[in-house]
Formats: sequence, C-alpha cells, structure tokens
Amino acid sequence: MAMTDTEFHQLVDAMFSQIETAIEYAIDEQDADVDIDASGNVLQLEFQDRSQIVINKQEPLHEIWIATRFGGYHFAFKENRWFDERNQQEFMPFVIDAIHKQSGIELKLTA
Repeated sequence: MAMTDTEFHQLVDAMFSQIETAIEYAIDEQDADVDIDASGNVLQLEFQDRSQIVINKQEPLHEIWIATRFGGYHFAFKENRWFDERNQQEFMPFVIDAIHKQSGIELKLTA
C-alpha cells in the first residue's frame, strides 16, 4: 500500500526532530559549533568550517534527499526503513556517519 503525503511528512518530520535533538545535545556535550536551519521541507546544518549538509523532503517522490561534502544521496522508504537504493545504506546511520566525517561531531540518537 502506497504511503500518503501525510504519512510521509510525519515520518520525515520525526527523523528531522531526532537529528535536531541529537545535534543540540552534541552542541552542549561536545561544544560543537553547528547552525541548524529547519524551514519548510529542508533541514540545513552548517558546521564550524562553513561546510553544510542539506536534507530535504522530496514530497512528489516520497524520498529524502541529502547533500553532503561527499555527494548527493536519495533515500526511499522500503520495508519500514529509509534506504539509498544505489548502495543500500540506511538513512540514520548514513547521516550520523556523514556528520562525523564532515565535522568530527559524534551524534547519539535516542529512540
């Protein structure tokens, strides 16, 4: 059964919130320097070196797109998980790894 737009937004908004909370914790615990800009369908993270990670909702495709210093990735919802179909990476572990590679910040996600 296909996902509705409402379900898509609820799932992605929950993940965006989880990422924001983890970054706020890292700012407190690791003295990390990250600017978070969440507006509309975009979550933009800017690090101390001015590099960015941009995560956005692609509502028409029901995908999450992420742009990092290392490239762009598209995640689709399959079998109750978000996967990049090109390399089978799962979204949250990928985001944690990308943030660490790009900024040195180690995120701890809570359920």
